[in-house]
Amino acid sequence: MSIKNNLLKIKSTLPSTVTLVAVSKTKPIPDLMEGYDAGQRIFGENKIQEMAEKWEAMPKDIEWHMIGHVQTNKVKFMAPFVSLIHGVDSLKLLEEINKQAKKNNRIIDCLLQIYIAEEESKFGLDEEELNEILHFVQNDKDGMKNIRIVGLMGMATFTDNQNQIKKEFTHLKSIFDKLQLRKDAINRVSTLSMGMSGDYQLAIECGSTMVRIGSSIFGGRI
Repeated sequence: MSIKNNLLKIKSTLPSTVTLVAVSKTKPIPDLMEGYDAGQRIFGENKIQEMAEKWEAMPKDIEWHMIGHVQTNKVKFMAPFVSLIHGVDSLKLLEEINKQAKKNNRIIDCLLQIYIAEEESKFGLDEEELNEILHFVQNDKDGMKNIRIVGLMGMATFTDNQNQIKKEFTHLKSIFDKLQLRKDAINRVSTLSMGMSGDYQLAIECGSTMVRIGSSIFGGRI
């Protein structure tokens, strides 16, 4: 099946409330262009250098999402163009994004990554750390003008146990719901990024508004 057909098939199953991020990491530009020609405009990468090279070469109406773990010293390379950073997991990183966004006269949208998996290899904040970051940003409005926290992101445990995945997604959705109800919410949080090729349908059932799908569109990584 072609990339175009894969993409159209997946899009036909998604509710209108759910945004599709085509995860194009390690894939060559012609593959991305096939997705682009089929109407896809949001691509997700996990390495900043690779994303910057693709941004340089591809049409400028594409939204580039950074979905991987971000090192603070690399933020400057994507600050001129990145649309959404999914994996913000520390105040230090958020401050660096704000600093580099200011240098580029931009406001960069960010998702705070919550740790929900039972795997040590995953990154993310617990609820206490989340509240500390929100409190800091709320009370430093003058200093943090160049970032916008628009929601949360999480990655479930890599397992075939659907009950465990559902439990983790439901937990993240409950944190998201609490955040939406907060009277001191910094911005209108509307994005809940959870779900990948293997579990996106379950994630949508649990309330996801953004799914990150790679192998089901582009095929497995070589």
